[in-house]
Amino acid sequence: MAFPGTRTAVEWLAGAAPDPGACRWAWERSPLGVALLPAGVRWDLLITPGELGRAALGVLRRLPAPPGPALAAGRSGRLGFFVPPGTASGWLGTGVRGAGRGSWIAVPYPGRAKGGPHWLHLPDGLGTLTDPALLELALHEAAARTLAGEG
Repeated sequence: MAFPGTRTAVEWLAGAAPDPGACRWAWERSPLGVALLPAGVRWDLLITPGELGRAALGVLRRLPAPPGPALAAGRSGRLGFFVPPGTASGWLGTGVRGAGRGSWIAVPYPGRAKGGPHWLHLPDGLGTLTDPALLELALHEAAARTLAGEG
């Protein structure tokens, strides 16, 4: 099943690959529907623990501007937020890992259903990324709500 905007999301994501055609081929031929893409080209990834990341995504979705793409990492439960290139190298946050230049990310096909790595917030194909300052604030609010028992 294809989601609205799948084609533009595919083109945007594949544009980060050294060989966009090979990336699209991997998505079509891989039994997992996953391609390895380099971070640090069009985006970095900030990886959070699952519960905290899901709560932060909920906070971001309540803001007027939509968040950037967000991935769920299958069994590990961790979430990855797509942020501007260079963000990972300067990020300081307990329990949050950064993947920037030199890192490779297993990225599922944008139309992929759940199972294994999957999208929680699909790329819009325009290059919208999550603002790191807003993500930091959302993580703080999510942590405070979790500690207060609000979920």
